[in-house]
Amino acid sequence: MSQAIELIVDGYTRLKDRQSLEDLRMHRRRLAVDLKARTGFDCRLSIAQIEQDITTIEAGLQALSGPVGG
Repeated sequence: MSQAIELIVDGYTRLKDRQSLEDLRMHRRRLAVDLKARTGFDCRLSIAQIEQDITTIEAGLQALSGPVGG
């Protein structure tokens, strides 16, 4: 999924679609919280992947917050 999220983030970044990136990050954060609350299942790998996705999304948001001008 990492490559997929990278492509999605790249697309939103190219479109300068900050809101979609923020929505995507919020969705991933909710997924992480839900998985961390689960008992009886080992969700560590899924949680790690989601946290990696969040890092990728935040890099896209940071790119949109970069220097203005050009």
